[in-house]
Amino acid sequence: MTLVRWNPLREVPVLQNRINRLFDDFFPERSLGEFMGQSGTWNPVVDIFDTENATVIKADLPGLKKEDITINVEGNTLSLSGERSQDEEVKKEKVYRRERIYGMFKREFTMPSTVDHEKIKAEFKDGVLRIEIPKPEEKKPKSIAVH
Repeated sequence: MTLVRWNPLREVPVLQNRINRLFDDFFPERSLGEFMGQSGTWNPVVDIFDTENATVIKADLPGLKKEDITINVEGNTLSLSGERSQDEEVKKEKVYRRERIYGMFKREFTMPSTVDHEKIKAEFKDGVLRIEIPKPEEKKPKSIAVH
């Protein structure tokens, strides 16, 4: 009789398949992604970085028009919200897989209290929203000459 060393990692794919089948049986009409909130709220991904004169927020908002986006400033909070609607032309019974997330979104960002709200600029192009928040004059780096 030959002894074979047991490797628990060899069983992981089998376990994963069993768990996937369990979810497929339990939620037959929806994929796991839909169950986990794809038809409710979503959060667009953002990059936030500094330039010499401003802090920039870039948000990926594919499939939206600029009319679908709302930007509000209240106190030192900038909020970005909107909604991405599902394609009405596709009938539910004809869908094989739906991975894109639809529904309302809202992101909030805290700004310094010294920001001039009137100077905030927003531009939407090719599904990317760019918001420029100008730095206050006293926060800009200054060079001091050494004599």
